[in-house]
Order: sequence, then C-alpha cells, then structure tokens
Amino acid sequence: MGTLKNTIVFSCILGLSGCHQLDEIESGSEVKNTDPSQDQVTNSFSALRDRISSLGVHTPDPGVILPMDDPKVELGRALFFDKVVSGDQNIACSTCHHPSFGTSDGLPTAIGVGGASLGPQRAASEGFVIPRNSPDIFNRGSSEWRTMFWDARVSAIAGYFDSPAGTGLPAGLDSVLAVQAMFPPTSRHEMRGEHGDNELADVEDGDLNSIWDGIAKRLVGIDGYVEMFADAYPETPIEDIGFEHAANALAAFEVAAFTKTDSPFDQFLAGDDMAMSEEQLRGAELFFQDGSCVSCHSGSLFTDQKTYAIASPQLGPGKGDEGLDIGRMLETEDESDRFAFRTPPLRNVELTGPYMHAGAYNTLEAAIRHHVSPRQALLDYNGTHLTAAHAGTVMTDPQVQAEMVAAIDESLHGCASLSEGNISDLVAFLKSLTDETARDMSHLIPTSVPSGLTID
Repeated sequence: MGTLKNTIVFSCILGLSGCHQLDEIESGSEVKNTDPSQDQVTNSFSALRDRISSLGVHTPDPGVILPMDDPKVELGRALFFDKVVSGDQNIACSTCHHPSFGTSDGLPTAIGVGGASLGPQRAASEGFVIPRNSPDIFNRGSSEWRTMFWDARVSAIAGYFDSPAGTGLPAGLDSVLAVQAMFPPTSRHEMRGEHGDNELADVEDGDLNSIWDGIAKRLVGIDGYVEMFADAYPETPIEDIGFEHAANALAAFEVAAFTKTDSPFDQFLAGDDMAMSEEQLRGAELFFQDGSCVSCHSGSLFTDQKTYAIASPQLGPGKGDEGLDIGRMLETEDESDRFAFRTPPLRNVELTGPYMHAGAYNTLEAAIRHHVSPRQALLDYNGTHLTAAHAGTVMTDPQVQAEMVAAIDESLHGCASLSEGNISDLVAFLKSLTDETARDMSHLIPTSVPSGLTID
C-alpha cells in the first residue's frame, strides 16, 4: 500500500494539476491505469532529492557543538537564565528566548524590562513593549550564519564582525552569534533600564564598553560565577574577564541546546522515503519550484539572510519616529532599504510564531497568505486578535500603507498564483522542518543560578 500511495503522490507532484484530487483517490475512488514499479517510485523520490540538492539545500553543518556538561556551556546556561545580566535584574535572555516557546516568547513583539509573567501571558505592566518580534535561536552554530537581528545590523564579513559597536567591539568573540549576544543587555527597554534605576542604566547610551564592563564587574562579584569563569576560561585571570567571555559562553550554550536538525525533511534527504507525508511532499515540490518560496528562503537554513520589503503589517511601538519601523533603512539610511526586514529562517518554524518582524500573524497559513497578496493583506489587517499590550497599536495610516505597498519587493510575485490547496500543502511542508526534540526542551531550564535570583 505504501508503494501505491507514494506513486500516486509523485504522479501528482510531477504534474501538479491533479494534486488536489489525492484525498478523493485515497478515500475510495477507483485508481485507474496505475501499474507502478518500485523503480519508478524510487526514481521519483530521487528526482525530488536531486532538485533540493541542486539548490544547495541539505542538513546544515551544525558547527562545533560542545557537550552540555562542558564548563563553557554550563556557564552560558547559567547566564542565559540569570536576570543578573539585566540592569534591574528583572529579565533574562531566556525571558524572550525561552525553551518553552520555541526559543522565542509567543508574543507579537517582546515585552522588556518591567514586564510581568512569561510567554504569551507576559504583560507590559510597568514595562516596555519592544518594537520587534523575538527571533528564534535554533541552529545558530552553523557557519552559514552571516547576519543577526531583523535588520541584519550584526554581520560577519570575511572574518570581520560589523556591528553597532563599530571598532569598539571587544576582540576575541567566537562567532556572529556571540556578537549578537553582546547587544540586548545594552538596550534600555530590552534589558538595561532607565537612568536612575541602576548603575548600568546610568551609563550613557553610546558608551557600550562601559556597559559591558559594568556587567562583567557584577558577574565576577558573585562567587559562583568566579568559579564558573575559571572553569570555562582556565588561562584567563579573573580580572581579565570581560562580557565578551560571557557572550562566547552564551553562544556555546545556545548552540549546544538549540541545534535541532533531525526533522522529517532531513530524514527524507538522508534516504527515508516514508519520512514525509503525501501533503508534505506536495508542499516540498511547490516550495522548491523556480521563483517560489526558495527564492528567498534558500540554503540549508531556509534564509538568504537578505532583507526585503513585503508590506508586513506594523504594530507595537515602532522603532523610530511616530510609531513607524522602516527596517533595514534605520541602519543604512538607504531609501532602497525602506521597510525591508531579513528573511527569517524556517527550521522549526512551526514552533516559533507569531510571524513577521512585528508578529502580525499567529499562524503559518496567515503568514503565507500575506505573501500571496501582500497589498490586500496589509489593507485588510486590523489586529483584532491582539491582546493587552499590542491591542490598538496597528499602523493604519493610509499614507504609510501606500508607502509600504510601493516598496514591496518584486520577489513576492512568484507567490501570487498559490491556491488554498497550495497553502495547505506548504504549511504541511513547513511542519516537516520540525525536529521532534524541539517540542519539549524543559530539561534545559536550571533549578538555580549563581546570583540566586528567581528563574522564569
């Protein structure tokens, strides 16, 4: 029966026009003119694998993954969950990148210092709503990573790290992921707090090195961290420990904990013909067609790491003047980057919603439909599903919307012909990118941290 079903699937896949009759065929309609051989089925699977391979898509090299009991990873784990890294000591890296919420937080845009609770229930309370969605941090050890953040403001170029710190970035950072870890603690609304609240917040905004020095001073003032830094960096005197050492440890933990690449899709690539369902296989054929999703969601990480304007609805406080977020242009001041945001990766994407730079959509279906008709999706969006901190924050100014529509990248044109059936198949394919071990990562949460502060 498996051979027959697979042959039917690939008859549909190789000639897509009849794909949507598959459910009827499987539910009892007579199957005519089918005399498949195992060779034909095998060749069909091979054709799809060859197509995927020709596009440079494979299970990514995860990079160097240290064991979870390595001293550097153990230090990074403690720092990841410890609120001592934040100015007011009330928020940790894990607050916005929690194992229980797909390494994000389940919110449209994050809620920073002063927020209450965790995950989708987190309330602004006396805190700040952050302008952008918290990106997932799966598979960040891969050498394919060249950029970080929605606006790609941290990047690795030929061994050089480009970042908001410019030449002030400390030496000795291991990777672009470690560079990324340097910056959330410097943001007032994300982690640092306001003038008068704490000694880190009293440092002037542009003085990044003083902020990093202040965090390091806090950490080496805690006996437990002195011991952990000594174990992780035995050749570095404690007086020479800087926040860059903490950032390298954070990156080491994130790679060890959140490298998740054993998905049904990867099993299929490795030769398991039964790893993906019929619907997922149809979705794969659509995804990897010329001019389709793979145009931007390319490579083994399913992102070309470039920025595009797709008129995704804006909500939250915005990142700039008048509640607006012009994306990459804030970094480059190049008008061609207006409203452009980095292509998000798609591995384990089923677990990482809401989607888009401001978390406008709760479901993969809605996110894909936006790509089909971005102009209409933007104009129709009202955010009625939003709650609490994000309710009533949708940008609906007609002039702004017109500017967003005018900026839409032509790369989206390949999505315009997708049908409802196509969308369903694509969603199924995206779910084939989920590593089952990513569904429950609660074992990563420690019972205590060296500061003695509570753990969320």
